[in-house]
Amino acid sequence: MTRWLAALLALALLAGCGGGGADDDDKASAAPRKLELMLDYFPNADHAGIYAAEAGGHFARAGVEVAVRQPPDPAAPLKQVAAGRVDVAISYEPEVLRARDQGLPVVAVGALVQRPLTSIISLPEAGIEGPEDLAGKRVGTSGIDYQSAYLQTILERSGRERAREINVGFSLTPALLTGRVDAVLGAYWNYEGTELRLQGRDPRIIRMDDVGVPTYDELVLVANVDSLREQGPAIRSLLAGLARGTADLERDPDAAVQGLLEANRDLDPKLQREVVKVTLPLFVAPRGKPYGYQDPEEWRAFGEWMSEQRLLKKPAGDGAFTNEYLPRAR
Repeated sequence: MTRWLAALLALALLAGCGGGGADDDDKASAAPRKLELMLDYFPNADHAGIYAAEAGGHFARAGVEVAVRQPPDPAAPLKQVAAGRVDVAISYEPEVLRARDQGLPVVAVGALVQRPLTSIISLPEAGIEGPEDLAGKRVGTSGIDYQSAYLQTILERSGRERAREINVGFSLTPALLTGRVDAVLGAYWNYEGTELRLQGRDPRIIRMDDVGVPTYDELVLVANVDSLREQGPAIRSLLAGLARGTADLERDPDAAVQGLLEANRDLDPKLQREVVKVTLPLFVAPRGKPYGYQDPEEWRAFGEWMSEQRLLKKPAGDGAFTNEYLPRAR
């Protein structure tokens, strides 16, 4: 009996000291909190930090059990969060602002990618070296209204006339390679741009925030406003695990990306590793800021731009994002 009581006392002491002095963000409870996380797309290099955290056991050590789900369609993640069917989803800053404008109870709780990935991509034969060369060119988009607004803002800033916008759906790269368009707006410079470079196509890339579009967080983690009181601790644990997974990517990208490759065996390992390497600076928060940090001034400026472009029915207000659940800066 004495030995049994001593063992219980030892376990209690271990639990009380948090596993030997770990950060509060990383303390795992006896019963891990459970979260369902819905991706914005199929698993790819933009999600490498999630799978690095999972493979490295960082979610478990932070005290959260994360079930990663793929969306049935691109419009699903925000709707699923708003309806309370999943706890957290990956979406895009403009989509979060639009969803709130429509009355959906969603809020961005952390940035997964800290800068725009959306870009204008062309091939050398189109002769597009900068925004001033877009006048009169055929520019393919996915038919999304804010992509049209990006293009118009870029043209106005360069002082050029309108380009010819063509809706090519989500077949951006095929439309470019077949010559249907001279350039595409909506492809990611880190993904499609890298893929074209590895194919020896020497893509010309114009990044949105270099040519007049206010900067924004391309990918954000979104939760339901109404469930934050209950889910807040689990979300903080999720972000703490993601911070550690991203640190693994920084230390050894080739090794840390293995979890992603195992999660989606259809991926090209060479492409994914290269995309992770070029995207790494955007996974990491600014110096002195915690992982997932969202800049209030940048959110304000981008929201005002969306309002000016009449992409929102009412002025963008506060509350679209929160930094309350981020882990401590390291």
